[in-house]
Formats: sequence, C-alpha cells, structure tokens
Amino acid sequence: MADVQTPPLNQIPAQVAPAVPDDAAQPPPQDEIASETLYIQNLNEKIKVDVLKASLRGLFKSYGEVLDVVAHSNLRMRGQAFVSFASSEIAAKAMREVRGFPLYSKPMQISFARTRSDAVVKRLDVESFEAHKAQRAEHKLDGTTAAPAPKRQAVQMPDEYLPPNKILFLQNLPESVTKDQLMALFSQYPNLHEVRLIPTKRDIAFVEYMDETSAGVAKDALHNYKLDGENKIKACFLFDYHLCTQVTAYFMIVVSSL
Repeated sequence: MADVQTPPLNQIPAQVAPAVPDDAAQPPPQDEIASETLYIQNLNEKIKVDVLKASLRGLFKSYGEVLDVVAHSNLRMRGQAFVSFASSEIAAKAMREVRGFPLYSKPMQISFARTRSDAVVKRLDVESFEAHKAQRAEHKLDGTTAAPAPKRQAVQMPDEYLPPNKILFLQNLPESVTKDQLMALFSQYPNLHEVRLIPTKRDIAFVEYMDETSAGVAKDALHNYKLDGENKIKACFLFDYHLCTQVTAYFMIVVSSL
C-alpha cells in the first residue's frame, strides 16, 4: 500500500465546519454537550467516500452499534463525517479512545455534534421525527451556519506511555487477503473475538481480542509478519501512532475534558 504523506500536525489548517447535509447532525458549539453523534474532521480527502464510510464503520463498530455514517464528496463536506451511535455514552467512549487516531495517515479531530442525526431520532424518538425534520428545514431557511469545531489542547507524549488496546489495526495487507486467512493467522493466539475487513479497502483490517493482553501477544508476534512472503504486515494498537504511520518523532495526543 502506498503511504500517504502526513503533514506535521501544527501545519494542518483549521477547518471550519460547513453547512451540513440534511441527514447529518450539526457540528458542535464551543461548549460541548454529549450527544449520540460524533463530528469528525481532518479526514483524508483523497480517500473515496464509500471507502471512508466503510472504514469509519469498521473502526467504530467495536464500541457499539453504529446507526449511521454520513460523509459526502462535495467541496464543503470533504474531509468530514458524522458517525451516529445508539447512545451518548457509547459515543463518548468512542471519542475518548479514537480521537487523534491517524486514519489513512491523518489524525482525526473528533467532537460531539450539536444536534441529533436523522438516524438517532428514528431510533430513539421516532414520534418526534417529523418535528425534527421541520426544525432542520427551518434552520436551513434561516441561513443558520454551523459553528467551527472547538480547538483542542495538544501535548506530546512518549511512545512508551501509549496504552495498549484489545483492538489491533492492520495495514499493508495483500489485496487478495481473505477473512479466513486472517482468522487462521490470528487465532493461533488465544481469545480472538473478531476480524473485520473493509470491503472497499482490502489492505487494512481490524482484529479484536477479548482483552488487551491477548491483543498484545498477537501484535508482538505478527507485526512485520510476511503473510504473502513479501509484504510485511503492520500491526499496531489503536493508539500506537508511531508504528502505524512510521513516523520517528513523538505524535500529538489530543486531550480534552468531556
């Protein structure tokens, strides 16, 4: 897989949230309030929308049911997405653990959306769905614009302090790899729970174990393993930015209070 060059984090331009599509929630104001939908910025704009949506769904599925992923290719929505869950508690946990993860070599900026998405209202408050749509239409007529996402305090943290995770992120897989092949490979190590391929992006995958210790054993054993006898698998914890992106400097971990 060709590596996408990652610009220094301090050179990534601040993104202003656009007018959001009809089926998504709206980005948050400065003071965040927990919601069921996450607003994600700084996504790699070179990745096709269907691949991006499948990748986000695969990544966030580990935290609970993903009700919907909204992303569009139009100019105003590029590099952004909304991911909706069944509860704000699930969304909060996912945000804490995934914020800053370099999906396709760009660290994700994640915050709570400021309104409920259509998918959330349909699931949790279907009686109010028509009123929800009417309110959204009213905002559009009023010319309401989305607020910029809040800036995050960033600190540097040495790689040895990055915590383990029961989920492994695999890169540089052969395009021909199958789920059965990965299951056979990773089931050599105990407590394997699930292997998830991205249908539209076959060179990456997520492998989940029942606990962090088991995931660590598999990671240590299979990182740089040549599955096809040629290309080395890159296996890392969800937090292990150094190995996943092959960057020698310490990476920035985004810190915020929920």
